[in-house]
Amino acid sequence: MKPYPHVYSASAMGPVKGAVTVSSAGLPAMATAPPAEFDGPGDAWSPETLLVASIADCFVLTFRGVSRAATFDWQELKCVVEGTLERLNGVTRFSRYTTRATLTVDAGADHDKARELLERAEKVCLVANSLQGERFLETTVVSKAK
Repeated sequence: MKPYPHVYSASAMGPVKGAVTVSSAGLPAMATAPPAEFDGPGDAWSPETLLVASIADCFVLTFRGVSRAATFDWQELKCVVEGTLERLNGVTRFSRYTTRATLTVDAGADHDKARELLERAEKVCLVANSLQGERFLETTVVSKAK
């Protein structure tokens, strides 16, 4: 890992109407639009869906590191994040994030250790730690033969 601080840059550009294109050096550009809840088309990534997707992505990537450090073997991690957007005290903001993680492990794996590592990953996820709003974690650990 490179020493801190890390600086990340992205840009957005759009016309009066239609899609906004977000980009970052070395990455493919992506079209975005308002979500259906804000009268958008509902068929493109929006800032809101990108935000909750970044929490889910960070959680899975963080779990990889946490489990590697703990030498804990696993097969697959599915993570769904639900962000609740509300208008509170005259400000529209995300008030809560619920992370639902389903971890598949080998038959005979330590489920308590798996849950402990999932909780650790949620606690140290840098994206979630950078946001306001209550955070909730729901975990399921499933055993499956290789």
